[in-house]
Amino acid sequence: MLNIALNTFKEIIRNKFLYLILVFAFLFIILSISLWKLTIWEDSKVVVDFWIAMIEIFWLIGVLFVWSQLLFKEIEWKTIFLILSKPIKRYEFILWKFLWFSFVIFLITFLQSILYLWVLYFKAIPIESLIIFSLVFIFLKLIILVALVLFFSTFMSNILTIVISMLVYFISHSFSLLLDLAIKMKNEFLEIFVKFLQLLFPPFEAMNLKDYIWSFVKIENIYYIQNIAYSLVYLALILFFTVLIFNRKKFEN
Repeated sequence: MLNIALNTFKEIIRNKFLYLILVFAFLFIILSISLWKLTIWEDSKVVVDFWIAMIEIFWLIGVLFVWSQLLFKEIEWKTIFLILSKPIKRYEFILWKFLWFSFVIFLITFLQSILYLWVLYFKAIPIESLIIFSLVFIFLKLIILVALVLFFSTFMSNILTIVISMLVYFISHSFSLLLDLAIKMKNEFLEIFVKFLQLLFPPFEAMNLKDYIWSFVKIENIYYIQNIAYSLVYLALILFFTVLIFNRKKFEN
């Protein structure tokens, strides 16, 4: 298991695309700090929204284009045969890969969040609980996306995995629009279908708290608890089906 962890970590570190993402993220951080000079009335809101959006967008790209390649590289480079030939179960291979990539995401997003909160403090911007929960929910969204990419990569090509994962991400943020459309059309069947479809997708829209920061909407603690619980259950189910498919997958030498 230690070999899987180290191998996964080395693959992530070697990936030049990850460093490219981090460079651009750093450049956008510098840009966000200087944004206050461009705005007069909405200084605080711009900085808060910009940082939260950038952390999520850059890691969305990172998960799709870095993580989606890892399992394919194991198969392409034949290293998976060496790993699975050892006394290790397939579910351990999947779970350790998932956990290590999630750890890398946690480490970097944690550092980004600390830097973000420092910028808010430096600019005397109040740090609300909604800002903290927004960052927590971004991490949860990212590890769910990691699990989804891993799930699709067990039976899809690399390109198709990226495309389908992107579609899931964007559709999961659009259910309120789809429900509004169904209500305006007065189509009860479509409304029921959208609500049913919503159960099959991760709760990304409910975890998007950025728009509620400094609004008049009061969010109760139960809302956070329910979404965290739902996210963890959804994550567990995705990993379960990933292991189930991977256990039946045949590899050809």
